[in-house]
Amino acid sequence: MGLKGFVEGGIASIVAGASTHPLDLIKVRMQLQGESHLPNPSLQLYRPALAVNSAAVGNVSISQPRVGPISIGVRIIQSEGVAALFSGVSATMLRQTLYSTTRMGLYEIIKNKWTDKETGNLPLTSKILAGLIAGGVGAAVGNPADVAMVRMQADGRLPIDQRRNYKSVIDALSQMTKQEGVGSLWRGSALTVNRAMIVTASQLATYDQVKETILEKGVMGDGIGTHITASFAAGFVAAVASNPIDVIKTRVMNMKVAPGAEPTYSGALDCALKTVRAEGPMALYKGFIPTISRQGPFTVVLFVTLEQVRKLFKDF
Repeated sequence: MGLKGFVEGGIASIVAGASTHPLDLIKVRMQLQGESHLPNPSLQLYRPALAVNSAAVGNVSISQPRVGPISIGVRIIQSEGVAALFSGVSATMLRQTLYSTTRMGLYEIIKNKWTDKETGNLPLTSKILAGLIAGGVGAAVGNPADVAMVRMQADGRLPIDQRRNYKSVIDALSQMTKQEGVGSLWRGSALTVNRAMIVTASQLATYDQVKETILEKGVMGDGIGTHITASFAAGFVAAVASNPIDVIKTRVMNMKVAPGAEPTYSGALDCALKTVRAEGPMALYKGFIPTISRQGPFTVVLFVTLEQVRKLFKDF
């Protein structure tokens, strides 16, 4: 039962991650916009839909245009080609294999262990706690792939002479280890763990709770309609809860640290404070539109696929 939960969760997660990768890439690009240490930040093309900012060139203040995720996607295709929307997809698949397989399988083990054998019920608080534990463990396991994914997704927005040009996730992990040390593979790991705990607890607990409520009330049967409804609810809750941490995590992971140079951010708190001071509090919700646009489809594909895989594996 335990091993089957890992296999089922892993298959569903890889399918969901690969199919929604372009939306995740757009989200990362939006979250990185406005960083003051970038060359000519005022000339960046992409602006978040939910943030208002301005930048100064010399003594002239220039308002930044608001550009949504669709415009960003179009500009990425125009400047980098269609294939650029799948930059870092190998890292995404490795991340899902490590992180999501672990969290999905561990969540099922904990949930089954804590469920009342007589009534078959598990309180919402216990589901949330199970999600927190499973998410934290999964994030610690998958952090190297997460760092590689963020860097590969963000590479195209840098000037050509500053790009890392990783050929694959293996090449990314190898270069990071050689140039920045093994510790770089766990850069931002505290943020990754915190975000994963929040996402897993909100996503999996919400899905189970909404699904159980729908079935108990007799609104719908245990079919694809129930699975999609519960998935959308889970995706929305997870996006709202995790976006601020996701913005900080993305910036810390993408940070370049030259030998002997002072890092742009000394840590998560420093990144959060600098971001809010320079760009306003709504900067923590940069990329929210593509986040919710991605979380919705991702969660639907994840749980619908999971339910179908469970049916296939029910006799094993």
